[in-house]
Amino acid sequence: MTAEGTPGSRDTGTGPEDAAAARLAAVARELGEAAGAVRAAGLAVTAVATDPALLASLGRSPRRGLRAAQALAHGLTDAAGLGYAPDGGRAGRIARLAGAVAVRRSLAADLAATALRLRIRLCATRHAEYAAQSPVRRLLVAVEAGLPELALRILGERVRVRGAGHTLAALAPALGDVSAWSALTDGNPFNDAAAWHTVTGTAAGAGAGSVPGPRAEARPGLLRSREKAVAEPPDPAFLDGLDDDGGITAHLRNLAALGHGRMLTRHVTGPDGVARCLVLLPGPGFVLPRTASPQELVGAVAGLNRGDSPYTRAVREALLRTVPEGMPVALVGHGHGGVTAGHLARAPEAGTRLWFTHVVAVGSPGGPRCPHDPRTRVVALAEEHDLTPRLGGHSPLPALPPHPGLLEITWADPSYDVPQCHGAEAYAQSLDKTAPEARDRVDELLAPYRGRAGRTVVHRLPAG
Repeated sequence: MTAEGTPGSRDTGTGPEDAAAARLAAVARELGEAAGAVRAAGLAVTAVATDPALLASLGRSPRRGLRAAQALAHGLTDAAGLGYAPDGGRAGRIARLAGAVAVRRSLAADLAATALRLRIRLCATRHAEYAAQSPVRRLLVAVEAGLPELALRILGERVRVRGAGHTLAALAPALGDVSAWSALTDGNPFNDAAAWHTVTGTAAGAGAGSVPGPRAEARPGLLRSREKAVAEPPDPAFLDGLDDDGGITAHLRNLAALGHGRMLTRHVTGPDGVARCLVLLPGPGFVLPRTASPQELVGAVAGLNRGDSPYTRAVREALLRTVPEGMPVALVGHGHGGVTAGHLARAPEAGTRLWFTHVVAVGSPGGPRCPHDPRTRVVALAEEHDLTPRLGGHSPLPALPPHPGLLEITWADPSYDVPQCHGAEAYAQSLDKTAPEARDRVDELLAPYRGRAGRTVVHRLPAG
């Protein structure tokens, strides 16, 4: 990211990249784009080869139709061309499965695996804790060398010695790329879809990879009764204990104090005398799905592609009741709260009934997406050892350049294990200690919302 914090930028929190690393990152991105293009070509050729019109043409002109069919088959199976590339449609999927059984190689998959290995190499060189002889470095080297059995053996030893939490935190910066590489090279065609989303930097389709939830139209009466946000009676002790600094770390500490299943709206008179509204949306705890927390980790995964969940509708309903029309609003969300903030910013009423000027998502899966109102500034903060931002394919080395108007800031702080590194309080401490430049940049963006606090309302929310 540039020093000015321009839109459409990304900050890795590691200082300027050297020229070699920048070139390697560019090559990895180009290979990923090429892999996606080759796969798309295979899908297109498969669609033509399996089109009923082609079969019908064989009856009208057997010689020309046969030559066309042979050319298409050659294009889909030639090792010197696309490799073994059938895909898409029933016939294409059957052919792809048959190729996997026969261990036929695909140019698209080979390009994708190479791109992922380059990204893994970059990750291994960007982190100081990946010392030359450390188990994590040896694991990544084994992956890059195409030795999955050795990588698994190193992983098992690491878990036995340091524990699962420390191992997961150490691997988190490269975990998405390692998982995608493993899926593409393990000979199992059934787990390739998610890997391709990581390679190409595209979001999974609605419901893909998420936990299924009730459909809004299935039981409207039941859902409607559960999606109300209930205003809690004022609690002077809680309000007096809030951090009134107005910076992002203060908001994160207030999110930690707020706890799960609640949201806070606070009217603030800024330094320019304009009244604005700050909204805090907490994230899920690492808890079992059967606990009373309505924002459990399962909800965070399920909410990635569900912009109409009971939780999101309840937040919207609470905002419509507590925010005067036309008042500027800033949304600060942690974890699932950041996902919800993104859904709200992409809703049609954004920019009309509700004016979202800023959306800040901290440790949120899926990464930031384009808001409905182009005036909205969207910021994503992610510590690289936190697994939660990886749930939606967000990577410290994304496959695509950032979208205009979006600012992504990532940094590395190996001080915390999983799941502690995901906590709002841990993020506040990490920003203060390890990434003060990122903290100050976000504080500058939110400066209009630092001022005299006014009406504050806490709502209890339904499950997501």
